[in-house]
Amino acid sequence: RFIAEAWRQVDNAYIDRTFNHQNWFQLRQDALKKKYKSMDEARSEVEKLLGSLGDRYTRYLSPAKYDSIVNAATGNVYGVGVELAQDKEAMRVIASDVEPNGPAAKGGLKPKDVFMEVDGVRFDDGKATPDDVAVVVRGPEGSKVGVVVERDGKTVDFILTREPIKITSVRSYIGENSGVVDGKVGVIRIKSFSGTTAETVKSELEGLKKKGATKFVLDLRGNPGGLLPGGVDTASLFLEANKPVVFVANKNGVVDAQSTLGDGVDLDSQLVLLVDRNTASAAEVMTAALKENKRVTVVGEQTFGKGIVQTIRQFEGGENGGVAVTIARYETPEHHDINKQGIPVDVKTNVDCGKEDALACLSKEVFKKL
Repeated sequence: RFIAEAWRQVDNAYIDRTFNHQNWFQLRQDALKKKYKSMDEARSEVEKLLGSLGDRYTRYLSPAKYDSIVNAATGNVYGVGVELAQDKEAMRVIASDVEPNGPAAKGGLKPKDVFMEVDGVRFDDGKATPDDVAVVVRGPEGSKVGVVVERDGKTVDFILTREPIKITSVRSYIGENSGVVDGKVGVIRIKSFSGTTAETVKSELEGLKKKGATKFVLDLRGNPGGLLPGGVDTASLFLEANKPVVFVANKNGVVDAQSTLGDGVDLDSQLVLLVDRNTASAAEVMTAALKENKRVTVVGEQTFGKGIVQTIRQFEGGENGGVAVTIARYETPEHHDINKQGIPVDVKTNVDCGKEDALACLSKEVFKKL
């Protein structure tokens, strides 16, 4: 029954109706004919079934993993205050950022550390996703977690204590690098998108203008995405009414065209968007919307290339976890498919400057282009 339900959830919603050019119904029949001695065997079969689709984002979620994803989305998280991303080249999970004053920062964990092992679970096979690592890193408040990372070719061990983590997903500051540009530059760093991101960015923008900023950098480095409406609404702050933002195509090829409703709050200020290879999903939607509507100069390095949308579905009863299923894909305002391509930048720049010093990545040419 568990296998039939997993098959049905994917069959109902999966975007590729060829199911990776295989006889999807026959795979169901074959899986149901087998005898399973335990739930673990049945779960392994489901993992194999979903693995045959060739889509790393459509996958079985164990009960712990399902709960972890739901808790992260609703904000009830006990962890160590580290943001995780996929390193695109080695496909390993790295710390893309460390929350100031969190357990990881206090313990000495640094951005770019590669996660090798957490509480005895190894993640060095190149198959782990940030979600997989997050499930093991999170746990009860006050409990300890052992973390082994690789840094500059050496392994470093940490024992950290989990605490309630409030992720600050938007931060802003005035960049004072006078060598790059005359006048004050307001920098708004967006770490991920939620339902409240656009409102927060709007208020940070107003605050920076009060401090005298006339030009702005939106720093989306390491932003893995988050909620699509957050990316759409944030892009809309800088665009005129009736501009295309994104097209979302589902399994039936039906396209939902999302455009700006009214004029945004800032249509004229000079804007630079700083991205890197870990800028993905909803962050790429925002980048493409502003780039293709000729509102920003995009600088940094080509983005990750995740132009597909997942939903998560829990199995009946709740004790067997659920599945994540790819249900749609994004197209940019000019109908480019982001997936596996990424978005090319207007100006290639270094992206390794500090998370609180985005201007150090920029050259004078960037602002001249505006």
